[in-house]
Amino acid sequence: MVDKQINGELQDVDMESPEGTGADEEEEEEEEEEFYTPGEEELLEARRAIAEYSIARSRERLQYQRYLAETPFPKIYNYRKERVVDRLKQFGLLGTQFGFDRPVSIARFSPNAQKAAIGSWSGEIKIISIPNLSEEHSFNGGVNNEKVGLAWHPQATLTQAASTVNLASGGTQGNVSLWNLESSSPIAVLEGHESRVARMDFHPSGKYLGTASYDTTWRLWDLESQEELLMQEGHAKEVFAIKFHPDGSLVATGGLDAIGRMWDLRTGRSVITLDGHARGIYGLDISPNGYHVATGSADGSVKLWDLRQNKCVFTIPAHSTIVSDVKFYSPGRVPRIPSDRDNGAEIPSSSGMYLVSSSYDRTIKVWNADTWTHIKTLEGNPDKVMSVDVSSDEQYIISSSWDRTVKLWAQEDSYYA
Repeated sequence: MVDKQINGELQDVDMESPEGTGADEEEEEEEEEEFYTPGEEELLEARRAIAEYSIARSRERLQYQRYLAETPFPKIYNYRKERVVDRLKQFGLLGTQFGFDRPVSIARFSPNAQKAAIGSWSGEIKIISIPNLSEEHSFNGGVNNEKVGLAWHPQATLTQAASTVNLASGGTQGNVSLWNLESSSPIAVLEGHESRVARMDFHPSGKYLGTASYDTTWRLWDLESQEELLMQEGHAKEVFAIKFHPDGSLVATGGLDAIGRMWDLRTGRSVITLDGHARGIYGLDISPNGYHVATGSADGSVKLWDLRQNKCVFTIPAHSTIVSDVKFYSPGRVPRIPSDRDNGAEIPSSSGMYLVSSSYDRTIKVWNADTWTHIKTLEGNPDKVMSVDVSSDEQYIISSSWDRTVKLWAQEDSYYA
Protein backbone atom coordinates (compact mmCIF):
# COMPACT_ATOMS: atom_id res chain seq x y z
CA MET A 1 0.00 0.00 0.00
CA VAL A 2 2.81 2.40 0.88
CA ASP A 3 4.68 1.53 -2.34
CA LYS A 4 1.55 2.10 -4.42
CA GLN A 5 0.95 5.49 -2.84
CA ILE A 6 4.58 6.57 -3.18
CA ASN A 7 4.76 5.53 -6.82
CA GLY A 8 1.56 7.43 -7.52
CA GLU A 9 2.95 10.59 -5.97
CA LEU A 10 6.12 10.44 -8.02
CA GLN A 11 4.37 10.28 -11.43
CA ASP A 12 4.42 13.28 -13.77
CA VAL A 13 1.23 15.32 -13.76
CA ASP A 14 -0.07 16.13 -17.25
CA MET A 15 -0.21 19.92 -17.30
CA GLU A 16 -1.58 20.18 -20.87
CA SER A 17 -5.14 21.42 -21.37
CA PRO A 18 -7.57 19.57 -23.68
CA GLU A 19 -8.15 20.84 -27.20
CA GLY A 20 -10.40 23.82 -27.51
CA THR A 21 -9.61 25.23 -24.04
CA GLY A 22 -8.92 28.96 -24.06
CA ALA A 23 -5.64 30.52 -22.94
CA ASP A 24 -7.23 32.08 -19.85
CA GLU A 25 -8.68 28.75 -18.74
CA GLU A 26 -5.33 27.04 -19.33
CA GLU A 27 -3.50 29.57 -17.16
CA GLU A 28 -6.11 29.22 -14.41
CA GLU A 29 -5.83 25.42 -14.47
CA GLU A 30 -2.03 25.56 -14.26
CA GLU A 31 -2.21 27.87 -11.26
CA GLU A 32 -4.56 25.52 -9.41
CA GLU A 33 -2.72 22.25 -10.07
CA GLU A 34 0.27 20.98 -8.13
CA PHE A 35 3.17 19.63 -10.12
CA TYR A 36 5.50 16.73 -9.44
CA THR A 37 8.82 15.73 -10.92
CA PRO A 38 10.12 12.16 -11.21
CA GLY A 39 12.39 11.06 -8.38
CA GLU A 40 15.35 8.74 -8.48
CA GLU A 41 15.10 5.17 -7.24
CA GLU A 42 17.18 6.18 -4.20
CA LEU A 43 14.49 8.69 -3.20
CA LEU A 44 11.79 6.04 -3.52
CA GLU A 45 13.78 3.68 -1.30
CA ALA A 46 14.29 6.47 1.23
CA ARG A 47 10.55 7.18 1.30
CA ARG A 48 9.86 3.50 1.97
CA ALA A 49 12.45 3.36 4.75
CA ILE A 50 11.09 6.55 6.33
CA ALA A 51 7.53 5.20 6.20
CA GLU A 52 8.54 1.99 7.97
CA TYR A 53 10.60 3.86 10.56
CA SER A 54 7.86 6.38 11.33
CA ILE A 55 5.20 3.71 11.93
CA ALA A 56 7.17 2.22 14.82
CA ARG A 57 8.04 5.65 16.23
CA SER A 58 4.46 6.90 16.11
CA ARG A 59 3.20 3.74 17.82
CA GLU A 60 5.63 4.31 20.69
CA ARG A 61 4.69 7.99 21.02
CA LEU A 62 0.95 7.28 20.99
CA GLN A 63 1.34 4.60 23.65
CA TYR A 64 2.94 7.21 25.91
CA GLN A 65 0.19 9.72 25.08
CA ARG A 66 -2.42 7.16 26.14
CA TYR A 67 -0.54 6.59 29.40
CA LEU A 68 -0.62 10.34 30.11
CA ALA A 69 -4.34 10.46 29.37
CA GLU A 70 -4.93 7.74 31.97
CA THR A 71 -2.70 9.34 34.64
CA PRO A 72 -4.66 11.15 37.39
CA PHE A 73 -4.69 14.87 36.65
CA PRO A 74 -3.66 16.00 40.20
CA LYS A 75 -0.50 13.94 39.89
CA ILE A 76 0.51 15.57 36.61
CA TYR A 77 -0.55 19.04 37.77
CA ASN A 78 1.47 18.86 40.98
CA TYR A 79 4.51 17.63 39.10
CA ARG A 80 4.26 20.37 36.52
CA LYS A 81 3.91 23.06 39.15
CA GLU A 82 6.43 21.85 41.72
CA ARG A 83 9.02 20.10 39.58
CA VAL A 84 8.84 22.09 36.35
CA VAL A 85 7.40 25.58 36.71
CA ASP A 86 8.78 26.35 40.17
CA ARG A 87 12.20 25.07 39.17
CA LEU A 88 12.30 27.11 35.96
CA LYS A 89 11.43 30.25 37.92
CA GLN A 90 14.75 29.81 39.75
CA PHE A 91 16.89 29.83 36.59
CA GLY A 92 19.62 32.45 36.30
CA LEU A 93 22.97 33.06 34.62
CA LEU A 94 25.54 30.38 35.45
CA GLY A 95 28.45 31.36 33.20
CA THR A 96 29.67 33.15 30.06
CA GLN A 97 32.11 31.97 27.39
CA PHE A 98 34.09 34.64 25.52
CA GLY A 99 36.64 34.20 22.76
CA PHE A 100 34.79 34.67 19.47
CA ASP A 101 35.77 37.22 16.83
CA ARG A 102 32.28 37.81 15.47
CA PRO A 103 28.66 37.30 16.59
CA VAL A 104 27.82 33.76 17.69
CA SER A 105 25.08 32.54 15.38
CA ILE A 106 24.12 29.27 17.04
CA ALA A 107 24.60 27.10 20.14
CA ARG A 108 23.33 23.53 20.41
CA PHE A 109 23.66 20.97 23.22
CA SER A 110 24.96 17.50 22.40
CA PRO A 111 22.45 14.65 22.88
CA ASN A 112 24.15 13.57 26.14
CA ALA A 113 23.99 17.17 27.47
CA GLN A 114 27.70 17.14 28.35
CA LYS A 115 28.91 19.25 25.42
CA ALA A 116 27.70 22.08 23.22
CA ALA A 117 28.58 22.97 19.64
CA ILE A 118 28.99 26.67 18.95
CA GLY A 119 29.02 28.30 15.50
CA SER A 120 29.97 31.90 14.78
CA TRP A 121 29.72 34.37 11.92
CA SER A 122 33.49 34.05 11.45
CA GLY A 123 33.05 30.43 10.32
CA GLU A 124 34.59 29.02 13.50
CA ILE A 125 32.99 26.04 15.27
CA LYS A 126 33.85 25.14 18.85
CA ILE A 127 32.94 22.16 21.00
CA ILE A 128 32.76 23.20 24.65
CA SER A 129 32.16 21.16 27.80
CA ILE A 130 29.12 21.60 30.03
CA PRO A 131 28.87 23.14 32.59
CA ASN A 132 32.39 24.64 32.80
CA LEU A 133 32.28 26.01 29.20
CA SER A 134 35.91 25.08 28.50
CA GLU A 135 36.90 24.51 24.87
CA GLU A 136 37.46 20.86 23.91
CA HIS A 137 37.81 21.09 20.14
CA SER A 138 37.55 23.61 17.33
CA PHE A 139 36.96 23.48 13.59
CA ASN A 140 37.39 26.07 10.92
CA GLY A 141 34.15 26.19 8.96
CA GLY A 142 36.30 26.57 5.85
CA VAL A 143 34.07 25.92 2.88
CA ASN A 144 31.10 27.14 4.93
CA ASN A 145 32.76 30.53 5.37
CA GLU A 146 30.56 32.70 7.61
CA LYS A 147 27.27 32.68 9.54
CA VAL A 148 27.47 29.07 10.63
CA GLY A 149 24.39 26.94 11.26
CA LEU A 150 24.86 23.47 12.74
CA ALA A 151 23.17 20.37 14.19
CA TRP A 152 24.15 17.27 16.14
CA HIS A 153 23.52 13.74 14.91
CA PRO A 154 20.77 12.27 17.19
CA GLN A 155 23.14 9.55 18.46
CA ALA A 156 26.26 11.74 18.73
CA THR A 157 27.94 11.42 22.17
CA LEU A 158 25.64 8.46 22.85
CA THR A 159 26.04 5.41 20.60
CA GLN A 160 27.62 7.10 17.58
CA ALA A 161 31.37 6.47 17.25
CA ALA A 162 33.45 9.63 17.57
CA SER A 163 35.16 8.79 14.27
CA THR A 164 31.91 8.92 12.26
CA VAL A 165 29.45 11.72 11.50
CA ASN A 166 28.55 13.54 14.73
CA LEU A 167 27.91 17.05 13.52
CA ALA A 168 26.81 18.93 10.39
CA SER A 169 27.37 22.60 9.60
CA GLY A 170 26.55 25.05 6.84
CA GLY A 171 27.11 28.69 6.04
CA THR A 172 27.18 31.43 3.45
CA GLN A 173 28.85 29.45 0.66
CA GLY A 174 26.00 26.93 0.46
CA ASN A 175 28.09 23.87 1.25
CA VAL A 176 27.32 21.47 4.10
CA SER A 177 30.19 19.90 6.04
CA LEU A 178 29.99 16.66 8.01
CA TRP A 179 32.30 16.37 11.02
CA ASN A 180 33.52 13.72 13.41
CA LEU A 181 34.87 14.54 16.87
CA GLU A 182 38.45 13.49 16.19
CA SER A 183 39.54 15.67 13.28
CA SER A 184 39.69 19.36 12.47
CA SER A 185 38.77 18.71 8.84
CA PRO A 186 35.34 17.67 7.55
CA ILE A 187 34.93 14.02 6.63
CA ALA A 188 32.64 15.01 3.75
CA VAL A 189 31.27 18.12 2.04
CA LEU A 190 27.78 18.08 0.52
CA GLU A 191 27.36 20.41 -2.46
CA GLY A 192 24.12 21.51 -4.08
CA HIS A 193 22.71 24.64 -2.47
CA GLU A 194 23.30 27.86 -4.37
CA SER A 195 23.26 30.22 -1.37
CA ARG A 196 23.60 30.34 2.40
CA VAL A 197 22.57 27.27 4.40
CA ALA A 198 20.95 28.79 7.47
CA ARG A 199 19.75 25.78 9.47
CA MET A 200 19.82 21.99 9.31
CA ASP A 201 18.41 19.03 11.18
CA PHE A 202 19.14 15.31 11.28
CA HIS A 203 16.29 12.90 10.69
CA PRO A 204 15.58 11.02 13.96
CA SER A 205 16.80 7.79 12.32
CA GLY A 206 20.21 9.42 11.84
CA LYS A 207 20.27 8.33 8.19
CA TYR A 208 19.28 11.60 6.55
CA LEU A 209 19.99 15.32 6.86
CA GLY A 210 17.64 18.18 6.02
CA THR A 211 19.01 21.62 5.11
CA ALA A 212 17.28 25.00 4.72
CA SER A 213 18.79 27.57 2.39
CA TYR A 214 18.59 31.12 1.14
CA ASP A 215 18.27 29.67 -2.39
CA THR A 216 14.55 29.23 -1.46
CA THR A 217 14.82 25.43 -1.26
CA TRP A 218 15.25 22.78 1.37
CA ARG A 219 17.08 19.56 0.60
CA LEU A 220 17.23 16.01 1.88
CA TRP A 221 20.58 14.20 1.92
CA ASP A 222 21.47 10.53 2.34
CA LEU A 223 24.31 10.38 4.85
CA GLU A 224 25.53 6.95 3.83
CA SER A 225 25.94 7.77 0.14
CA GLN A 226 26.48 11.49 0.86
CA GLU A 227 24.19 12.28 -2.07
CA GLU A 228 21.29 14.67 -2.44
CA LEU A 229 17.98 12.78 -2.48
CA LEU A 230 15.58 15.69 -2.85
CA MET A 231 15.62 19.37 -3.77
CA GLN A 232 12.29 20.82 -2.68
CA GLU A 233 10.91 24.19 -3.74
CA GLY A 234 7.79 25.73 -2.24
CA HIS A 235 8.81 28.95 -0.49
CA ALA A 236 8.72 32.34 -2.19
CA LYS A 237 11.73 33.63 -0.26
CA GLU A 238 14.71 32.31 1.70
CA VAL A 239 14.14 29.17 3.79
CA PHE A 240 15.64 29.74 7.23
CA ALA A 241 14.39 26.98 9.55
CA ILE A 242 13.89 23.22 9.29
CA LYS A 243 12.83 20.56 11.79
CA PHE A 244 11.92 16.88 11.49
CA HIS A 245 8.86 15.51 13.26
CA PRO A 246 9.84 13.19 16.15
CA ASP A 247 8.19 10.26 14.35
CA GLY A 248 10.27 10.97 11.25
CA SER A 249 7.31 11.06 8.87
CA LEU A 250 7.08 14.84 8.43
CA VAL A 251 9.44 17.78 8.17
CA ALA A 252 8.61 21.43 8.89
CA THR A 253 10.21 24.39 7.14
CA GLY A 254 9.99 28.10 7.89
CA GLY A 255 10.74 30.84 5.39
CA LEU A 256 11.39 34.54 5.26
CA ASP A 257 8.18 34.67 3.21
CA ALA A 258 6.44 34.41 6.63
CA ILE A 259 5.11 30.95 5.72
CA GLY A 260 5.72 27.63 7.43
CA ARG A 261 5.08 24.32 5.69
CA MET A 262 4.68 20.73 6.82
CA TRP A 263 5.93 18.20 4.27
CA ASP A 264 5.13 14.49 4.20
CA LEU A 265 8.44 12.73 3.56
CA ARG A 266 6.63 9.55 2.55
CA THR A 267 4.86 11.17 -0.41
CA GLY A 268 6.61 14.47 -1.06
CA ARG A 269 3.47 16.53 -0.52
CA SER A 270 3.18 19.84 1.30
CA VAL A 271 0.37 18.77 3.62
CA ILE A 272 -0.13 21.78 5.93
CA THR A 273 0.55 25.50 5.45
CA LEU A 274 1.35 27.53 8.57
CA ASP A 275 0.17 30.94 7.40
CA GLY A 276 -0.32 33.74 9.91
CA HIS A 277 2.91 35.59 10.64
CA ALA A 278 3.35 39.13 9.34
CA ARG A 279 7.11 38.76 8.81
CA GLY A 280 9.69 36.04 8.22
CA ILE A 281 10.03 32.88 10.33
CA TYR A 282 13.42 32.43 12.02
CA GLY A 283 12.64 29.88 14.74
CA LEU A 284 10.76 26.60 14.41
CA ASP A 285 10.36 23.50 16.56
CA ILE A 286 8.02 20.52 16.96
CA SER A 287 6.92 19.38 20.39
CA PRO A 288 7.72 15.82 21.50
CA ASN A 289 3.95 15.30 21.74
CA GLY A 290 3.95 15.22 17.94
CA TYR A 291 1.12 17.68 17.30
CA HIS A 292 2.26 21.11 18.49
CA VAL A 293 4.52 23.22 16.27
CA ALA A 294 6.04 26.52 17.43
CA THR A 295 7.17 29.24 15.03
CA GLY A 296 9.06 32.40 15.98
CA SER A 297 8.96 35.38 13.67
CA ALA A 298 10.47 38.77 12.95
CA ASP A 299 7.04 40.15 13.90
CA GLY A 300 7.95 39.41 17.55
CA SER A 301 5.35 36.70 18.06
CA VAL A 302 5.51 32.98 18.73
CA LYS A 303 2.64 31.04 17.18
CA LEU A 304 1.53 27.59 18.28
CA TRP A 305 0.00 25.35 15.65
CA ASP A 306 -1.99 22.15 16.23
CA LEU A 307 -1.39 19.64 13.44
CA ARG A 308 -4.55 17.75 14.42
CA GLN A 309 -6.69 20.82 13.79
CA ASN A 310 -4.55 22.26 11.01
CA LYS A 311 -4.61 25.75 12.50
CA CYS A 312 -2.92 28.22 14.84
CA VAL A 313 -4.31 27.64 18.33
CA PHE A 314 -2.44 30.38 20.20
CA THR A 315 -0.32 33.45 19.50
CA ILE A 316 2.12 34.63 22.16
CA PRO A 317 3.13 38.32 21.87
CA ALA A 318 6.47 37.08 23.07
CA HIS A 319 9.03 39.76 22.24
CA SER A 320 9.31 43.36 21.09
CA THR A 321 11.34 42.49 17.99
CA ILE A 322 12.70 39.49 16.01
CA VAL A 323 12.25 36.06 17.61
CA SER A 324 15.49 34.34 16.63
CA ASP A 325 14.85 30.82 17.95
CA VAL A 326 12.28 28.61 19.70
CA LYS A 327 12.83 25.28 21.47
CA PHE A 328 10.55 22.83 23.25
CA TYR A 329 12.14 20.83 26.03
CA SER A 330 12.77 17.32 24.71
CA PRO A 331 14.65 14.46 26.37
CA GLY A 332 15.51 13.20 22.89
CA ARG A 333 13.44 10.05 23.24
CA VAL A 334 9.92 8.95 24.10
CA PRO A 335 9.68 8.80 27.93
CA ARG A 336 9.45 5.36 29.49
CA ILE A 337 6.04 4.13 30.55
CA PRO A 338 6.35 2.95 34.18
CA SER A 339 5.81 -0.74 34.86
CA ASP A 340 4.09 -2.46 37.77
CA ARG A 341 7.50 -2.89 39.41
CA ASP A 342 7.68 0.87 39.97
CA ASN A 343 4.98 0.51 42.67
CA GLY A 344 3.39 3.80 41.73
CA ALA A 345 6.53 5.78 42.53
CA GLU A 346 7.16 6.88 38.95
CA ILE A 347 7.87 10.52 38.21
CA PRO A 348 6.04 11.98 35.19
CA SER A 349 8.24 13.25 32.39
CA SER A 350 8.45 16.97 31.65
CA SER A 351 8.92 16.23 27.94
CA GLY A 352 7.31 19.01 25.92
CA MET A 353 6.00 20.81 29.01
CA TYR A 354 7.76 24.09 28.30
CA LEU A 355 9.08 26.21 25.46
CA VAL A 356 11.92 28.73 25.34
CA SER A 357 12.30 31.62 22.92
CA SER A 358 15.17 34.00 22.19
CA SER A 359 15.02 37.43 20.65
CA TYR A 360 16.86 40.43 19.33
CA ASP A 361 15.29 42.30 22.27
CA ARG A 362 18.16 40.78 24.35
CA THR A 363 16.00 38.38 26.34
CA ILE A 364 15.22 34.68 26.60
CA LYS A 365 11.74 33.74 27.77
CA VAL A 366 10.35 30.49 29.12
CA TRP A 367 6.72 29.56 28.45
CA ASN A 368 4.36 26.99 29.96
CA ALA A 369 3.33 24.62 27.14
CA ASP A 370 0.04 23.76 28.86
CA THR A 371 -1.30 27.30 29.05
CA TRP A 372 1.25 29.20 26.89
CA THR A 373 1.75 31.59 29.80
CA HIS A 374 5.01 33.23 30.81
CA ILE A 375 7.19 31.47 33.40
CA LYS A 376 10.52 33.31 33.42
CA THR A 377 12.56 35.94 31.57
CA LEU A 378 16.32 35.41 31.45
CA GLU A 379 18.13 38.74 31.19
CA GLY A 380 21.80 39.61 31.06
CA ASN A 381 22.64 39.81 27.37
CA PRO A 382 23.87 43.28 26.37
CA ASP A 383 22.96 42.62 22.73
CA LYS A 384 20.77 40.53 20.43
CA VAL A 385 20.27 36.85 21.36
CA MET A 386 20.83 34.74 18.24
CA SER A 387 19.83 31.25 19.41
CA VAL A 388 18.71 29.20 22.40
CA ASP A 389 18.63 25.51 23.34
CA VAL A 390 17.60 23.29 26.29
CA SER A 391 19.75 20.36 27.42
CA SER A 392 18.24 16.88 27.21
CA ASP A 393 18.64 16.45 31.00
CA GLU A 394 16.81 19.83 31.38
CA GLN A 395 19.49 21.12 33.74
CA TYR A 396 20.65 23.93 31.46
CA ILE A 397 19.64 26.50 28.88
CA ILE A 398 22.30 27.83 26.52
CA SER A 399 22.20 30.96 24.37
CA SER A 400 24.41 32.64 21.79
CA SER A 401 24.61 36.35 21.24
CA TRP A 402 25.55 39.16 18.90
CA ASP A 403 28.00 40.32 21.59
CA ARG A 404 30.24 37.32 20.64
CA THR A 405 29.50 35.33 23.79
CA VAL A 406 27.77 32.13 24.83
CA LYS A 407 25.81 32.08 28.08
CA LEU A 408 24.77 29.11 30.21
CA TRP A 409 21.69 29.35 32.42
CA ALA A 410 20.74 27.00 35.27
CA GLN A 411 18.71 26.69 38.45
CA GLU A 412 20.31 28.99 40.99
CA ASP A 413 20.69 26.36 43.73
CA SER A 414 22.84 24.31 41.31
CA TYR A 415 25.51 27.03 41.21
CA TYR A 416 27.29 25.60 44.22
CA ALA A 417 26.43 21.92 43.73
